[in-house]
Amino acid sequence: TAQASDIEKVLQVIETLGFRGHTLPGENRTAIGVTGNRGSIDPAHFENLPGVADAIRVTKPYKLISKDARPEKSIIKVGNATIGGPELAIIAGPCAIENHKQLFTTAETIAESGAKFFRGGAYKPRTSPYAFQGLGEEGLKMMVEVRDQFGLNIVTEAMDEHGVDAVEKYGDCIQIGARNMQNFSLLRYAGKTRKPVLLKRGLSATLDELLLAAEYIMAEGNYDVILCERGIRTFSNHARNTIDLSIIPAVHRMTHLPIIVDPSHGTGHNYMVTPLARAGAAVGADGLIIEVHPCPEEALCDGAQALTPGQYLELVRQVQKIHDAVSEPVSNKNETEEKAMAESVPF
Repeated sequence: TAQASDIEKVLQVIETLGFRGHTLPGENRTAIGVTGNRGSIDPAHFENLPGVADAIRVTKPYKLISKDARPEKSIIKVGNATIGGPELAIIAGPCAIENHKQLFTTAETIAESGAKFFRGGAYKPRTSPYAFQGLGEEGLKMMVEVRDQFGLNIVTEAMDEHGVDAVEKYGDCIQIGARNMQNFSLLRYAGKTRKPVLLKRGLSATLDELLLAAEYIMAEGNYDVILCERGIRTFSNHARNTIDLSIIPAVHRMTHLPIIVDPSHGTGHNYMVTPLARAGAAVGADGLIIEVHPCPEEALCDGAQALTPGQYLELVRQVQKIHDAVSEPVSNKNETEEKAMAESVPF
């Protein structure tokens, strides 16, 4: 078992070689990733160091998010809760913070559902420059009140470096929106913070592009990254976007990072949100991010895709059942089925 002094020795050797070491603690071992090298590094530099089990050469363009670096799944701590563990994380709230009454009415419903995360936009990237752009820092301060009263952890978007600083000050998780997924200077800046980052897939980004965007954040030292599938642009016009549910098992196969699904932005239509949320839970998503508004027809932003409080509570009830069903260990399910068959067949 590697001691702290062993880990420090490896980091010193990496630094001496002119590279950067990244410590990724796991359940059974601690991985140390190396970045900054332009070519392969001779494993002999590390193989004989105390505590080193093996030196693995990573050939993929992304290193720190790869399962080669960390075989165990990452569980990301966000405030007083986690994303990526056995529970299905529900992140819910309005697209944009409009006023105190709207915010607290919605937060009361989210807390009632048992969810641990509240989403709300204080800074809104809008297609039109004349559309509602959010309340800014005033909205963030209002969400602090929500956290204090309801115990919900705050997830909210940052559009620029100033926004990152503000969200780091007031929030629990920095959301990088789809339009900024490849804003590399912003990703680097977020990587220098110590707040978890929720990274949304770009409007037409491939899986590799999403993973490399996450690598930008982690390469700066912030290893608490959560991926989000929120739909991509295709030839379809029956929905706002097309949710690519196949990315969920692909991400789980290729990386240790958790991934959640956003069926609200993924569809753009209220009546599609619950079915796609159920599908996300069924394919193994680590969480869902859902838009909820007490009066969607009066919403200043994305009212067409927001659920009413009653619809949201029913969604949570359904997706929890699906999550529990698909999370049940296969061995237990087989034992239960075999026992039922044995009891029903006469001998």
